[in-house]
Amino acid sequence: MNDRYDAGSAGYGADQYELVGYDEYGQPVYRQVPPQQTQQQTYDPYTQQHQQGYGYDPYAQQGQQQGQQPPPAYDYGTGGQPAPDYGSYDPYGTATHQGGAAQGAPHDPYGQTAAGTTTGRQPRVAEQTAHIPQQAGPDHDREAPDEPQRDYHTEQFAFVEEPDANSEDVIDWLKFTENRTERREEARRRARGRIVALVVVLALVVAGGVGYLWYAGKLPGLSSEDSKAGTATAAGAQKRDVIVVHLHDTKGGGTSTALLVDNTTTERGTTVLVPNSLALTSDDGTTTTLAKSVEDDGSDGTRDALDTVLGTDIEGTWRLDTPYLQNLVDLVGNIDVDTDAEVPDPAAKKKGEAPLVNKGRDQTLSGKMAVAYATYRAPGEAQNAQLERFGQVMQGVLRKMSSDPQAATTTIQTLAQILDPSLTDKDLGTFLAGLSDLAKGGDVKTDLLPVQNDGTLSAQASARVVKNVLGGTAKSPDKDAAVSVSVQNATGVKDNTEKARVVLLNGGFTFLEGGTGTARTISQVVYADAADKANAAEVAKTLGLSAGSVSKGKTSGSADVSVVLGQDYKPSAG
Repeated sequence: MNDRYDAGSAGYGADQYELVGYDEYGQPVYRQVPPQQTQQQTYDPYTQQHQQGYGYDPYAQQGQQQGQQPPPAYDYGTGGQPAPDYGSYDPYGTATHQGGAAQGAPHDPYGQTAAGTTTGRQPRVAEQTAHIPQQAGPDHDREAPDEPQRDYHTEQFAFVEEPDANSEDVIDWLKFTENRTERREEARRRARGRIVALVVVLALVVAGGVGYLWYAGKLPGLSSEDSKAGTATAAGAQKRDVIVVHLHDTKGGGTSTALLVDNTTTERGTTVLVPNSLALTSDDGTTTTLAKSVEDDGSDGTRDALDTVLGTDIEGTWRLDTPYLQNLVDLVGNIDVDTDAEVPDPAAKKKGEAPLVNKGRDQTLSGKMAVAYATYRAPGEAQNAQLERFGQVMQGVLRKMSSDPQAATTTIQTLAQILDPSLTDKDLGTFLAGLSDLAKGGDVKTDLLPVQNDGTLSAQASARVVKNVLGGTAKSPDKDAAVSVSVQNATGVKDNTEKARVVLLNGGFTFLEGGTGTARTISQVVYADAADKANAAEVAKTLGLSAGSVSKGKTSGSADVSVVLGQDYKPSAG
């Protein structure tokens, strides 16, 4: 019983069954041992032939062999052949029994289905519990195992051999993640490298810029305008080109003077306005003023006197009469000026007409308007106010002048001026073109030379303008060489003091402020020393006073001559 079971004694025919174990319910499980079957059968699940094997045909409906009992479980065969060692299995429950049993028995997974009229307990054939149906092609064959035990082969488990697409996806994702991480690290390294390079470049640029500003003298506190006394030597060693310009008002009279300075070392330009009251030494050694020197000594004498006082080396003189200034402005295409006053039209026939020049920012001036503004001096204004307007006009001309030397020379030639022999059209045009290039970049400024009431230069002027801008050394004329005149204004008109000062300075006298006195009708000129009688008579003549106003008396302070202006004083246009 433990080894073989004789099916014949139980009514199952001549086949024998071998006990192979027990199922989960304690029932014995047999496998059929066909007579004379010792070789392993070939398993072809799709074959349609009746052969000695395990043909698997789930749709087979062939007849049963006569005289043989049906197998106890599922029949894989299609021709009534003995079931294989894995047990018989009909997935549709249409088991074909041997021995004339009816077809269509219900599916019994535990092998306990009654087979026709068979009596007694039917032994259960071993199930193929470990079999997993293959998804093989129609030509796939597999041999049945030789051993009675369940034997599992690799080909029974397709998932062992077949690659998993998800596995490939995981591998690809890991590679992608790794590559992306590497790319990020590489990007970070490149970014750090760029930042370091940028910092180095910025440091070099800053260092180079500071070095250039230091070399050019444009650093705050180190520029030529802000230099201290310790940098005077360096300022004096700089190369400068200087030209003096005299504007002659052909209609109203009087002159205005400016020095055009081109510092080729620092590449900066300056228009230095020189007041007419500046005391100079004339050719005969006497003391005079700038205005009187221009009228009496001409260009050469005035240039030499300025070189002596300022310690400069003026290269040439540009005499610019007002008609030529008008033509120059028209040639460059008008100028833009921030005007500080309304200028009436000199050609106006009656009062109340619209001004020729309006007050305001960015006023566009034609040639005629530029001349009127440059020579305008309002009632009661000092000469310096008019001088500064002339400086504004010159600044506007420099900004509109061509920066090309040839074009600037052509402009000068078009004016058809008769220039100073030491200054040709080409030299003047080249000089103005260089200043124009600086002016367009904002590197030309205007500065007023400070002059004291007596016509001498103050210490401030010597340190700031003469040394740093002009690169010279101030040397005012000896005060003792000029006759000092103290003026007290008793006319009741405040502006008469300034007008008298200008006239006296232009006459070569030293002006001393005497304040304001009680109004009086007759003017008086007093001298204390008999040696100054002639000087007092000259002062009265210069001021337009009668000779009878001169008398001997007590002078004020250290003045050689004292003047009290009365209402009979009629100031000139000088």
